[in-house]
Amino acid sequence: MPYSKNPNLPKLRAKAVAMVRSGQSIRRVARHFGFNPSTISRWNQRVPINTPCREIPTRSSKPRSHPNKLDSKIVEKIIRLRIETKGRCSEIIHHHLLDEGIEVSLNSVKRTLRRNYLIKPRSPWKKYHLSGERPKALKPGDLVQVDTIHLQKQNQKRIYIYTILDVYSRWAYAWASSKISSGLTVGFVNQAKREINFDFSCLQSDHGPEFSNYFTHMIKTKHRHSRVRKPNDNAHLERFNRTIQTEFLRHLPKDVKTINQQLPNYLNYYNTQRLHLGLALKTPVQMLG
Repeated sequence: MPYSKNPNLPKLRAKAVAMVRSGQSIRRVARHFGFNPSTISRWNQRVPINTPCREIPTRSSKPRSHPNKLDSKIVEKIIRLRIETKGRCSEIIHHHLLDEGIEVSLNSVKRTLRRNYLIKPRSPWKKYHLSGERPKALKPGDLVQVDTIHLQKQNQKRIYIYTILDVYSRWAYAWASSKISSGLTVGFVNQAKREINFDFSCLQSDHGPEFSNYFTHMIKTKHRHSRVRKPNDNAHLERFNRTIQTEFLRHLPKDVKTINQQLPNYLNYYNTQRLHLGLALKTPVQMLG
């Protein structure tokens, strides 16, 4: 971490050195900028003679060594375990080390992986969403889950399949799109509402960018985000996503127009004819009464 975060200091240091080398005394330059003469002298020593300099970067204030620094062999062991376990989490690596008699804290393992760029940093644009209490699906519309399937095409482009499912009745709806956004997601949910005869009391989604705060504001329905790293919160819809991929999408070309032409027939079969073990061998339409 730098000892100063002032973005103007690098250029100021270079300007002070230039004034010294133009013939002015170090003390005069120090009084001009308000620094100690020894500080100006050190800046001057950092720039070789006859070398043009526009900026003198701020050095890190991090200590070069520490009495409790991990041994290099332990660091190599942590990195090797991360690779051998194919990217397993810090807790798993820490447990392996303890099994081998290597006493090291879990925070040290995480810090070592982070310093060696083996942990993906959290995006500064990613926002946390409070999940709140998960409502019980006692009647149609009490809990409706919404998600997006990402399909990769050969030309590096993607097709997105918006999916929505009522947890109580397992009634499902889907639509394909070549783009993804919060606005398109709002349109999809409104389109799904027109296809069914019950209201949506609570919508539940993951933390994808298409389910942002804009979506929450525009949908005019209670919106709940699933808990982070808890895919079981959306288990019913995740199962439908797998079903629609194995039973429907794998037999079609990856083309938005073709998929949307065939989707109504499959959804009609899924909702009116396909028996569900989770519904005691009933169909979603039978659950809706």
